[in-house]
Formats: sequence, C-alpha cells, structure tokens
Amino acid sequence: MDAFQELRGKRVLITGASSGIGAAAAQAFVECGATVTLHYSANREGAERLVEHLSRSGGTVFALQADLGQSGAGTTLTEAAIRAMGGIDILINNAGAALARIPLDQFDPAMAERIVQLNQHAVAEAIAVALPHFRHQRHGVVINTTSIAARNGGGFGVPFYASAKGAVEALTRSLARDEARYGIRVNCVEPGYIDTPIHQTTPSEQIQRYLDATPLGRAGMADDCVGVFLFLACERLSAYVTGQTIAVNGGMHMI
Repeated sequence: MDAFQELRGKRVLITGASSGIGAAAAQAFVECGATVTLHYSANREGAERLVEHLSRSGGTVFALQADLGQSGAGTTLTEAAIRAMGGIDILINNAGAALARIPLDQFDPAMAERIVQLNQHAVAEAIAVALPHFRHQRHGVVINTTSIAARNGGGFGVPFYASAKGAVEALTRSLARDEARYGIRVNCVEPGYIDTPIHQTTPSEQIQRYLDATPLGRAGMADDCVGVFLFLACERLSAYVTGQTIAVNGGMHMI
C-alpha cells in the first residue's frame, strides 16, 4: 500500500471494529503501519481474535470495550484510546445499529433514546474529546460512517436510526466548516447494503429489494468500504476534501 505510506505511525481510533466494516478498516490501517485502537461493545471474542491476528502480523493494536448506547461512553472511550496510543490523529466513528424495527408510534422512549445515543450522540462525544488534540496539532481527520438510510429513510421501522444518521451527516458539514481553520477535515462514508453482521436481523425480502435496487447487482462487502476510509485519511490524496459524504452503495442511490 505505497500510496498510503503517510499513515505509518498515525494513531487511529475506530469504533465498532470487532467485525464488519470496522474490522476491515482496522486491518487496512494496521497494514499501512498505523497504530489502531479498535472499539467493541459486546463482541469481545471477535475483538480479541482480531487483535491477536493483527498483532501477529506486527501491528500495534489496542482493544477497548464500551457501550456507546450509554450517555458519556463516547467521551470515556476516546479519552482511554488517547491515553493508550499517546495521542490521536484519525477518528473513525463507525459504530452504529438500528437496534429495533418498530413503527414510530410503538417505540419505547428508552429504546429511541438508546438508538439516538449510539448513532448520533456518541459520535459527537468522541469528536469533542479529539478536537482539542487535533487543534493543538493543527491537523486531524474525522470520518463518520453513516448510512444510505440518511438519504432514503432506510427499511421499515427505523425512523430514529435514519434520522440519527442524517443528523451525523449534518454535523459533519457543520464541523468541517468550523474546524477547517485548524487543518481538521471531517467527512462521511455512507454505505448502502453491505453484507455484514448488522444485517442479521434484516428480513430476507428486504435484502432482496436492496439487491434489486442496486445497479451493480450484488451486495457490498466490508472491503468495498475500506478504500474510501484510506483515501479520506490521507492528506496526500484528500487534503482538499472536507464536509463531504461519499456513498458506497453500488449505485443504489445516485446524486
């Protein structure tokens, strides 16, 4: 990965990295020579297996557990990651999930609050901790994983998930404008239907509708997203890119 040599020695926090897109991104950044802290929530076995694999290949990797559905967890996680790595250069807010598929009028307020906390507030919490470090360094990269649901509303019964992801895209644009003076870039990666564990509860007929609506005619894989993360992390490749949402959806939604 010669094009990404500048990532060697960079300190990267990736949330939601025990499987799927986050795990694929963690592996790619380690292969580029970055020091990575991967966050996990419940999948300790997956996180430990990934750390062992990446460490065996010579990478410097840390794993930290946090339930980002709890208020303040994004703050404590990011603080712990910065202590572990001795700083931070790149923050990838990848953790997120719909958690439930329920009509709006049937949502329990506590569940709705948890969905918004996980998918929106935890993102802001993590960024708020990283910003002073980025400002002091006069550089920093934030990449937020959102969802095609922010554009098309998602599948049935995910109003709070879709709206939270839309809010993160708006937050991204606002922060990109505010923090540009400090050399900080903020962007989104917006996956479409990606075949990862997050879709284990997605009804098969809904998955088929996703595939039928995708011009490339297949589900995306986690590795299909990795190149966009690496691109956005590299100053050499994307120094003039900020406030953008890059869709990775096989053509399901086109601008």
